[in-house]
Amino acid sequence: MRRASWKGATVAESDATEVVEGNHYFPPDSINREHLKESSTTSLCPWKGTASYYDIEVDGEVNQGAAWCYEEPKPAARKIAGYVAFWRGVTVE
Repeated sequence: MRRASWKGATVAESDATEVVEGNHYFPPDSINREHLKESSTTSLCPWKGTASYYDIEVDGEVNQGAAWCYEEPKPAARKIAGYVAFWRGVTVE
């Protein structure tokens, strides 16, 4: 079972993550959405497509752009469509 946490709060937990480029992507139903806030930030990966970012908020503290997701990835990355990955201090263990 993998768990993503920040500031003591569990933001995702699953035994069905997909690992891509060393990042654990969590299935949509494993995400604790109360801590994720949509961001206007996006980025483009040549083989995965456009990523949308989320800020993580716990007890009034915000970790900007600490989660990302490929809602409609390119065909080579279709197994992570809708899955969420984390960085910027979010612990995945």
